[in-house]
Amino acid sequence: MPNKNGVKSSADPAVDARPLGTGAAPRTLAIDIGGSHIKAAVLDSAAAFIGDRVRVETPAASPPDQIVDLIVKLVEPLPAFDRVSAGFPGAVRGGVVFTAPNLHHEGWARFDLARTLGERLGKPARVLNDADMQGLGAVRGLGLEMVITLGTGFGTALCEHGRLLPHLEISHLRFRKGQTYDEQLGNAARKRVGNRKWSKRVRRAVSTMRTLTNFDHLYIGGGNARHLAFESTADITIISNDAGIEGGVAAWRE
Repeated sequence: MPNKNGVKSSADPAVDARPLGTGAAPRTLAIDIGGSHIKAAVLDSAAAFIGDRVRVETPAASPPDQIVDLIVKLVEPLPAFDRVSAGFPGAVRGGVVFTAPNLHHEGWARFDLARTLGERLGKPARVLNDADMQGLGAVRGLGLEMVITLGTGFGTALCEHGRLLPHLEISHLRFRKGQTYDEQLGNAARKRVGNRKWSKRVRRAVSTMRTLTNFDHLYIGGGNARHLAFESTADITIISNDAGIEGGVAAWRE
């Protein structure tokens, strides 16, 4: 049930929340900031969940400080952690946000989210694009692997032999009928045209990404991947949305 702050949590209060002992493998607080929801969980060194995850709706058009306050409140019931990883829906460089198209507030431009989260949560923090973090949670380290995420918008990530490549904001390039990938494949478009037509658009986007990158394997994730009306193939895998959190451990290997 949601608490008074609107946070949905299934975290077990019996999970050990004491400070970690000397020599223990580091625990990572992984945060997935999306245009619709913010999710968080604590992971062990193998990216397994310690306790359950927590989730809250992302308030519309909110300034950075309000989102950070919400995150701090959201993670209060979670077990102890040593470091923080956050995936953010926009262009991020060195933990600094450059764009936040689906959060609709100009205050995000040049906002140092990594530093702010580190200060507020009292632990070292890393922030990267949310699709990049999901990519790190999905790839197997074999050749050129691509991840696309289908959620509020359209995200992409590229990894070569498990190493994250520079992020490209493909979502804001023109896709069809003068509109961008975000506009044609985001959640608003899916609701407007229905899953069947939207799935045809996704198939066309996959074909374009294949031509663009010559990927060895493609992973499709995000909350709307479950609505796709086509099956996986030998080089395309539909992945769990949990990868957006699980990649928080791999973010510390970058």
